[in-house]
Amino acid sequence: MTKTLKNILICACFLSGLGAFAQSTTSSPYSQFGIGLISGSQLPQNRSLGGLAAGLRNPSSYSSINILNPASYSAIRITTFDIGVYAGNTTLSKGSVSESAFDASLNHLTFGIPVTKTSALSFGLVPYSSKGYNFRSSGMVGTQAVDYVYSAEGGISKAYLGYGIKAGKKISIGANASYLFGKLKEARSAEYADISFLNSSTQQNNSISGLTFDLGLQYETAISKNVNFILGYAASTSSKLKSSGSLLTTRFYKNGSGNANVAVDSTQFVENAASTIQLPMLHTLGFTMQRTNKWLFGADLSLGQWENYREGNVNPGLQNSMGLAVGGQITPDVNSVGNYLKLVDYRFGFKYDKTYIHLKNKDINQMAVTLGLGLPLASNRSTFYKINLGTELGQRGSLQNNLVRERYVNFFIGFTMNDQWFQKYKFD
Repeated sequence: MTKTLKNILICACFLSGLGAFAQSTTSSPYSQFGIGLISGSQLPQNRSLGGLAAGLRNPSSYSSINILNPASYSAIRITTFDIGVYAGNTTLSKGSVSESAFDASLNHLTFGIPVTKTSALSFGLVPYSSKGYNFRSSGMVGTQAVDYVYSAEGGISKAYLGYGIKAGKKISIGANASYLFGKLKEARSAEYADISFLNSSTQQNNSISGLTFDLGLQYETAISKNVNFILGYAASTSSKLKSSGSLLTTRFYKNGSGNANVAVDSTQFVENAASTIQLPMLHTLGFTMQRTNKWLFGADLSLGQWENYREGNVNPGLQNSMGLAVGGQITPDVNSVGNYLKLVDYRFGFKYDKTYIHLKNKDINQMAVTLGLGLPLASNRSTFYKINLGTELGQRGSLQNNLVRERYVNFFIGFTMNDQWFQKYKFD
């Protein structure tokens, strides 16, 4: 691939990525809480390992970008470009009724560039959270039956710039500064079965923006001749975002056939309403044991202080979250010549989360099994390519207490390029 072609590819990907993250990438009714479902901002390499991040540096012979712990940037030895897409199918069940939904989007667009032999910077664009749902519930107002309809779409993206450096022989530190931005649209209505009654509808549009910061620390030591142990800690600081939006409440009735809405009047209209969103502190502590280019195994424990989340001055009932992730990778023979399958990275993992949602006297938990492959492609002396495939098979919620159970299959495809863009060549 020539230098010109690389530049065209990267510019095109960046421009297309600016709008790709703004769309909703979920069909979960649980995304109605807070600012939506938190995406995790992970590449397929991490997701395939169950979401390992805190103690993960370079999991293979290729340089890789681990956004969740910026201390890992100090392990980037060669300029790295990574782009990927996401697709998922979710089956929603409540009682004996089920339906399915499909979502797809650009997943990430990231760069890693060495600054010195022991430091590197990284920047890019990744999803942060997403809202997307459309459901209804039935009730009674006096003797009248009424349907409550809820819908939403939108998401928040994360543009980040980070730097990681070795602060000693065994210690690495790093930090990300990120700008969150996006739009969230929500609507709710009350519709009476009797078409002679007036119905009501409220639409709310919000633009979200603000700065957040991530901090990372890693300690790496050799526990034998070929095996390293890495202990890591990563944190996202508590940050205040700005929210600006509009609110419109209208009254309407159904036409004679009951298949169209006829507006009567607007009872409330608020424009440029300013508020704030307080994001909580997030912590992740974990480790990996790794034999370079051969195998690795690790685990992460995470805690989110979502009781401190605020919309204005109100916590909308969120609780603290906890999560456990375990995963591993095996590469049979990175130097194999005659057997391609021995060059492949085989990844596996498991994760379990007690989310920040508590409904009907029950915690909303989720769990998933993850699998993935790292497929190296033909390379030359200065450029290396790999396709990373990953899948998550998981469940969120349950059928107990008349709740919604989600069973999902998510697919991730990433393309990694390692290239010595800034190497100075000498000619005889």
